[in-house]
Amino acid sequence: MTGSWFASLLPKGRRPDKTLLTADEVKIAYRHDRHGKERVVILAHGFFNNKDTYLFRKLAVMFGSIADVISFDFRGHGQSSGLFSWTALEGQDLRCVVAYAKQQGYCHIGVVGFSLGAAVALVEASRNRDIHSVISVSAPSDFSKIDCHFWEPQMWDDLKLNLGMKGRGKGIRPGNPLLPKTAPLAVVARIAPAPVLFVHGAQDWLIRPYHSEQLWAQAGEPKQLVIVPQAGHAEKMFDEYPDEFRDICCGWLTSTW
Repeated sequence: MTGSWFASLLPKGRRPDKTLLTADEVKIAYRHDRHGKERVVILAHGFFNNKDTYLFRKLAVMFGSIADVISFDFRGHGQSSGLFSWTALEGQDLRCVVAYAKQQGYCHIGVVGFSLGAAVALVEASRNRDIHSVISVSAPSDFSKIDCHFWEPQMWDDLKLNLGMKGRGKGIRPGNPLLPKTAPLAVVARIAPAPVLFVHGAQDWLIRPYHSEQLWAQAGEPKQLVIVPQAGHAEKMFDEYPDEFRDICCGWLTSTW
């Protein structure tokens, strides 16, 4: 089963996405927003999300003010093929997108990952020197230690967000959750000397801020940790505090280029 169910939600007349092929022959759908910049930002969404949802389209516009932007769908999401492997195999997805960006001749390739997408970004950056900087938003230090405090008020806010207009088009085709995974905490030190920014919401109910604090403590220099008071999980930070999120992320990227 491919992402055809999602294509039915897209505006009529839209052409199918371009695709890249991973080493294990999964088709990865992507969108390349060109603004004539020498640098590119790759957006790596999280679980149950994709590049065409409301907030990720807005994020692409935000980062487009400072760089070209490549957005893509992880396997099992959006218009990509395959099944989601809960971070076990998704490094191959990001790897083929980074390889494509390198072929375009960019002088700097930055990756901005959200939640499980941030976990994938950290692990892949630890072994892929074509990734020159990483912003990790609400990453888990270890998949097995995700908190999921579903009784906290922020969970209900996230549920409302997903059920409303801003959640339209989300979905997932899940695969085997038991495949072996690399914990970001085990490899984050290997990302240096590429700079890493860890951003986390203080009120994150799903992945508590201590995950980013642990990752920051283990990472090599240069690194920075920002805990946003009152903010929730992943892209919800951008939805609630767009100006602050823009200043944090775009300011850090331009200062480390």
